Amino acid sequence: MQRFLLICDLKDEPGAIQAYVECHQAVAPEILESIRVAGISGMSIYRWRNRLSMILETEDDFSFEKKAVLDNANPKVQEWEAFLGQFQTNLPGTPANWRWALCEPIFEFKG
Repeated sequence: MQRFLLICDLKDEPGAIQAYVECHQAVAPEILESIRVAGISGMSIYRWRNRLSMILETEDDFSFEKKAVLDNANPKVQEWEAFLGQFQTNLPGTPANWRWALCEPIFEFKG
């Protein structure tokens, strides 16, 4: 298993934040299936104000490149991403249309 942490900023607008939270209360089965097919066995999104943190637990052979190929070939995923994009904004220092940024692990404790 691999584990990744990604971050994303929402527009700092109460309506955008609320809409983003609400649309994740009932994610379409096709989107959930696309996540599973990409090799993701667990996904959690947490929010602090307008900052999101996503934890991914994946199969050993998971890659973001493979997921991108699958996502680009799936019209339902493209529609979902475009819809979510209206609520998201760039993280400071990232290129235009940059959404989720992969965080570098610097510490881990296993008891």
